[in-house]
Order: sequence, then structure tokens, then C-alpha cells
Amino acid sequence: MDFEKTIKNAYAESVEGERFGDTEEELLSLQKHIRSCKRIVVPNRNTVKTKAINEVLTKFNLPSAEHLCIHTNSADLSRTPAITKALMALDTCDCDLVIARGRLGVPGSGSLLVIMDKKGRILSAATSPSHILHGKEVEDAVRDEITHALLRIGFMVVE
Repeated sequence: MDFEKTIKNAYAESVEGERFGDTEEELLSLQKHIRSCKRIVVPNRNTVKTKAINEVLTKFNLPSAEHLCIHTNSADLSRTPAITKALMALDTCDCDLVIARGRLGVPGSGSLLVIMDKKGRILSAATSPSHILHGKEVEDAVRDEITHALLRIGFMVVE
């Protein structure tokens, strides 16, 4: 089913009180939507996160992302920095998909990696605890987060 129609159907089910969870058809539609994205961007000021994300996207046989060099420091002034970074990317470039990673909320709340489409809809996400707790290098934490975000919507590593 077409992704937009899938979303409209789910809305209608919710309004009618007939929504009882995600369906396999919806999951497949979401996967197809992500696979169809031509321009995927990762907004930040360096390429470290983009490199780690692309290593994982390759393992899942998904298109590579490009680095969108924008200063995202101001996103840390918002209540949801990672989501704000994704929205900044949508506001500053023409893309199909954004993969943004930043702080989850207040300082100490950990990190959030979010996959957002060009309409600002969150397609998947993954969190990790504060760096002080997990002690991982940024690249390793990002690899773990993007892997989890893809696995949670049914993507599988291609051997």
C-alpha cells in the first residue's frame, strides 16, 4: 500500500476507535518508503556521525546519507535538541530523509537518534544513556543507535 494512504488509514482507524496496533502491511510500507528515499542527510558540523551512520546503512543495504554541514549548536537551546536538529535540516535543504542525532532533552538525559521524513514525521528513533554512563566513543554510540532504530522497524542486516 502507498505510504500516504497507510498513514491516512491508520488515522481513520484511530478516529473510529478501531486501531489495535501496527500491522505487517504498515511496517512494509514504512520500509518501502525509507528505501525509496533518494537524498538522505545528516545535519551537523562534522562528518563523524555521518561516517558511522553510513557504515550501518550499508550493512542494511540502504542508500548512503550525505553530510549536511550546518551548525546545530542552537538546537541545544530547545527542549528536544535531536528533533530540532532534524527540523533545522528540513528547513535548510531539500531532502527526503533526515537522520539526526543529539541530546534527548535536558543535559544529562542521554542521546536520541531520529529518522525523520521530509514532512517532519518521525519514522524511527533510538536512545542511549548519557555518555558518562555508557562511556562509548561517539562513533560507537551512533552505530548502536542507528542499528537499533532500523531493527525496530523490521530492517535486517544483509550479509
